[in-house]
Amino acid sequence: MMIRKLRVDEDSPIKLLLLADPSQKLVEDYLKRGECFLAEINHQIVGVYVLLPTRPETVELVNVAVTEELHGKGIGKQLVSHAIETARSSGYKTIEIGTGNSSIGQLALYQKCGFRIVGVDFDFFIRHYAEEIYENGIQCRDMIRLSQDL
Repeated sequence: MMIRKLRVDEDSPIKLLLLADPSQKLVEDYLKRGECFLAEINHQIVGVYVLLPTRPETVELVNVAVTEELHGKGIGKQLVSHAIETARSSGYKTIEIGTGNSSIGQLALYQKCGFRIVGVDFDFFIRHYAEEIYENGIQCRDMIRLSQDL
């Protein structure tokens, strides 16, 4: 697998990005302000993430997504690890990430990659998304915020 930056002459993989965030408006905003990275296997895009500068020396990892048929193969972990190393080598001191309270697998993955829970944005998904989101039989209401010092 190869991970590379999205080239300016190519379209972003919007369908894949929407797996991680169902709001096309928010995804398009992230893409304008951040740097998009693609994971490829045999020239096929199988994963994506965006690094979004938020404050001095801080970057947020957003829109981590892997093609559904390849879930559970370690691609997400490789993407998160690549994002951490990219942020570190770019001079950032802190990397942050947020996920839904119902995103059990993502919460486990991010903690395995060294992130620690630092807060909860209560009712984030109720305030910012028109339609209810359910994962693992749980309504996604709250944004769990995680952080890692680099």
